Amino acid sequence: MFRHHNYSWKFSHILFQSIVLLFIWCTAGSAGETPKAALQVTDNQIIDLGSSRYHQLFQELQTRYHFEKEYLHNLFQDVRINRKVLILMDRQWEAKPYYRYKPLFVTPAAIEKGRRELKKYKSLFDKIEKQLGVDREVIVAIWGIESRFGSNMGGFSLFQTFNTLFDAYPRRSDFFRNELIQYLLLCRENNIDPLSINGSYAGAFGQAQFMPSSFNRYAIDFNADSKRDLISSEADIFASIGNYLKEFNWVLHAPIFAEIGTRLKADTLKDAYKRGRKGRVDWRTVAEIQDIKLVPPPDNGQLSIIGLKKSPLWGGGIRFVAGYPNLHAIAEYNHSNKYAMTVAEMAQAFKKQ
Repeated sequence: MFRHHNYSWKFSHILFQSIVLLFIWCTAGSAGETPKAALQVTDNQIIDLGSSRYHQLFQELQTRYHFEKEYLHNLFQDVRINRKVLILMDRQWEAKPYYRYKPLFVTPAAIEKGRRELKKYKSLFDKIEKQLGVDREVIVAIWGIESRFGSNMGGFSLFQTFNTLFDAYPRRSDFFRNELIQYLLLCRENNIDPLSINGSYAGAFGQAQFMPSSFNRYAIDFNADSKRDLISSEADIFASIGNYLKEFNWVLHAPIFAEIGTRLKADTLKDAYKRGRKGRVDWRTVAEIQDIKLVPPPDNGQLSIIGLKKSPLWGGGIRFVAGYPNLHAIAEYNHSNKYAMTVAEMAQAFKKQ
């Protein structure tokens, strides 16, 4: 009798939870929101390789990229969902306000570490600056933020991550489909087992945390050993970060950002601020409206307007800065103004004594 009563209670409890979950999903749908991807799957769920998306993927890998059918069958068999990847994709750090985001990376210990690394690799950075024209402090700041100066390259299987995001993250499925293909090409070119490399939950890997498409496009062999190694070769790591920035028009020793006050004084600047990373204003207009002196950007390039939330402990409000073309280049590495400003301020801190 007791056991029957306990079973009934459990059944009722489970039914109640199911109704609540259904209500949440329905109300989210009525509000135009897509239920979180992680709610649609279970951890370690086997991916359906018979689906149309995988049928098309395998067909392209065989006909366009000349992968053998048997190789693909052996590689993909038993590939499973990593639900934690989906959970983390919806908890990105860039969602934090700047006063909470920056201290995750710019700490006294990180600044001292960066200064030591700049001294340690001085001769290498001399060569990189001469050949690529990218400031060493910015390269080290990106290295420090992306992988904690090479100490944390991620613990997620890249092959499983790309399959998880291609199969179960609809919002960016096409993007991760391409990254999965680029990853397989990268592995074949470098004679690497696709199951052997770990990286971030979003698919970036190595000390520079390149996505496979970025590796294939921007990574360079700087130590002339006939391979591009972003896992253990400092020369390749630093030069590849530099080459990435160079490709987005970095100018050596040019300004990165300028302080423009705590209030925007005209709609022209407010509109640019609302447009985010893509908002642009002529530098002379910014100087005139804010009544400040600004260093002209290279080739009279335009500036972006960025607002950075200050801590309530320090009075709150927003600190506005003008982003120069060099800052825009950093934002191509990670499409976030918070990220770009954190890199810039870490690089700036390296120079201070």
